[in-house]
Parts: sequence; structure tokens; C-alpha cells
Amino acid sequence: MLIRIDPASQAPLFEQVAASVRRALSDGELAKGHQLPPAREVATSLDINVHTVLRAYGLLRDEGLIELRRRRGAVVTGAADTRARLNTLAGELADEARRVGVDLDELTEIVKEKFA
Repeated sequence: MLIRIDPASQAPLFEQVAASVRRALSDGELAKGHQLPPAREVATSLDINVHTVLRAYGLLRDEGLIELRRRRGAVVTGAADTRARLNTLAGELADEARRVGVDLDELTEIVKEKFA
């Protein structure tokens, strides 16, 4: 799995790392039980701070996409592929809403209507 960042992007580096992992999950490059590279290795290869990678891994853990295990590192959970796809779609929806001028309240109402 290749984690990429764009130093010119306005998105925070930890978000870019997390987005890269989400993309790999939704594309099927990663599946349940796969182990992510150690944070120190990712930080070295991307020339960023290890705490940035750990923050990204923490975010992915909070989203239920990975588990952080002592001495075993970051491991993809069983529900990761569907959650990653949902996260990707939600991000695309939010971006499109911003692009067309829909505010959060209106977007929330649209989603509630569709969900019901």
C-alpha cells in the first residue's frame, strides 16, 4: 500500500495520510486483517513527523476502520471496507454541497429525507 501526501495541498497532513488509507480500503487494496506500515516507517518515507502519522492512525481508529494493537501495530478491521467507502462518499457529498452553495443544515435535511 502506498500512502501519498501533497505538500501543496491545504488539507492537513494527518488528513491526507488518513484519506490515503481510506482510499486504499475503498479500492480493495487493503482488507480485514491487513497490517498498516508502522507509523515511524510511514513518517520516514513521507518525510513528516511520526506524530502526524499517529494522529492519522488515531483518526482511522476512531472511525472504526483500524485497530491499534500493542506490538502488532495498526490492523484493518472487518467493517473497514464498507466504512471507508461510506466515508469517501460522505466526503464527496460534502465537497459537492460546498461547491453548489448548500449549507450544512440544508445538506443534513437532504440526507435525512433520503435516509428515511
